[in-house]
Amino acid sequence: MEDGPRILLVEDDVRLAQMLQGLLESEGYRVVAARDGQRALHEGLTGSFDVLLLDRGLPIIDGLDVLTKLRQKGVLAPALILSALGNPADRVEGLDRGAEDYLSKPFDIDELLARLRALQRRPSSLAQVLRVPGGSFDPSSRTVVLDSGSTAVLSERENTLLEQFARRPSQVFQRAAILHSVFPDADDIGVVDTYVHYVRKKLGHDVVLTVRGVGYRLGAPR
Repeated sequence: MEDGPRILLVEDDVRLAQMLQGLLESEGYRVVAARDGQRALHEGLTGSFDVLLLDRGLPIIDGLDVLTKLRQKGVLAPALILSALGNPADRVEGLDRGAEDYLSKPFDIDELLARLRALQRRPSSLAQVLRVPGGSFDPSSRTVVLDSGSTAVLSERENTLLEQFARRPSQVFQRAAILHSVFPDADDIGVVDTYVHYVRKKLGHDVVLTVRGVGYRLGAPR
């Protein structure tokens, strides 16, 4: 189909890649295939895709490193990671590195197709862009376009943290409240300080202000 959704398929297992390409094309996708991370990075930077389907364990450049590099260059197509690494820590790392979804191998074909359809239904044009010190923040794509012209891509939890501040720019948030709302699976309040540091490192120290003895709030507009 000439007008079907365009997908970048990155898989180094030849038999699996051929099976997936045939399956996706039978579902109406226009498939561009890559067998290693270097080729995947080239295709992702030079082409336009509706969705990315990336194996994690790739030759030359790891799949998560490919995704990180694409996000840093402003490639925002939704990504589904396929991987034999399926424990919770691996899934969390994949989502934090910029993927929208993560599916462990072996996987069910119907589930894979359903997840790809769901990724394409995610709204992008209707997303609300929020102003933060030094840039414009789009929580739906986890990106901040800085006033300098560069783009910063946030991890899942960095994004949730900044969105909490950006939607209530005048509110001071206690660290315990942030821990509860942003990191419900953590019990060490120090994780809040760690992720504030990560956000500041990407966007500048003034993006989040410390309110001594209380917690944090969004920085003042520049």
